[in-house]
Amino acid sequence: MNSNQRVAKVFAGEVPDRVPIGEFAIDFDTIEKIIGRPTYLRAKAKSKVAFWENRHDEVIESYTKDHIELHEKLGFDIINFPMATWAIPAPTDTPPPKRLNANTWEDREGRVFKYSEITHDVVCIEDPIAEKTLYTMDHEVLAEVEDVDRMLLPDEPAGIDPRSWEILDTVIEHFAGRKFIIGPSGGEIGIVLQGGMEQGMMALITKRDFIESATKYLLEKQNRLDRKMIHPKSDAIIWGADFAFNSGGFISPQMFRDLFFEANKARVDNVKEQHGKYVVKHCCGNVNQFLDLFVELGYDCYQSIQQSAGMDLGDVKERIGDKMVLWGGVPVELIIGGTMDEVRREVRTAMDKAKDNGRFIMGTTHTIAVGSNYDNFMAMVDEYHQCCDY
Repeated sequence: MNSNQRVAKVFAGEVPDRVPIGEFAIDFDTIEKIIGRPTYLRAKAKSKVAFWENRHDEVIESYTKDHIELHEKLGFDIINFPMATWAIPAPTDTPPPKRLNANTWEDREGRVFKYSEITHDVVCIEDPIAEKTLYTMDHEVLAEVEDVDRMLLPDEPAGIDPRSWEILDTVIEHFAGRKFIIGPSGGEIGIVLQGGMEQGMMALITKRDFIESATKYLLEKQNRLDRKMIHPKSDAIIWGADFAFNSGGFISPQMFRDLFFEANKARVDNVKEQHGKYVVKHCCGNVNQFLDLFVELGYDCYQSIQQSAGMDLGDVKERIGDKMVLWGGVPVELIIGGTMDEVRREVRTAMDKAKDNGRFIMGTTHTIAVGSNYDNFMAMVDEYHQCCDY
């Protein structure tokens, strides 16, 4: 049984030869230890600066070559394509942001970007045009959404270098039929927040008409983009919009049901009925209140299950483990700051809680994030192989 067959059995509700293993993402510092050289893959700050300086070719080469070598050496069952693994912004004549100091830049719109020592990303810390921004997964600006029915819907995402599809095609073609491929889609609606978290939460109360129009626009736009974004040789797609803080939901389940349930359900239905793909939901935070909604929405798999936010894998397995695949198990915090013995113990605990009757994929509770301890990661992989068989 190869990796593709193994994971397909799990999604079909059957018990495979062993528990599959995979990660939502692996950041660059761990990748570099695995492949033995520097990489742009999941090196978000390094990639962003290279794009600003129009050094796209070297990033494209790295994204393609290193993604393939990583998974050939690692031997995991799942290939995923999160941010900074395939989509390249189109070159532009716009001058790059001006460097203010070693770690800070400012662009022509007055937005200020700063390098984060924690995440190794470049983040926007000041945004004077935030009020015009509809906060979605890609921070897309929607200036007007009042007359949705008359708006021109795009056939493909804006601002992406066409060579991005060559990266996606090359990696998928290399692994198709052997690994379980989770590819991109037209996007997730999730919870529509206008202008960031604080303003967006207020808009849910004060700008209901706008929120309804924006949600309708996103549904129609994302359904259309699926035609371009969903790869015919992928097995599933994944969405990653968060619904909750560590303490609970951004909004109540009832507000989500009132405002966003129908649109999110329509997105799931479109992916399944029009494209024949499974839908994986990556979601951090304490989403205990939303688990039944996840089932109702038709998600096939829930990835993350953040233990540090109060999500117990055993409890989640008991509640929805007969209806959805669960993907997670080892707290990423232990991979970063724990010991190898603690990591090995968590692998065993996760297997004990979720392995029975299938519908379980081993991984961390988020990603192999930047700053992860490589020895701890290898201990997780080694311990997994000691107890993965059925």
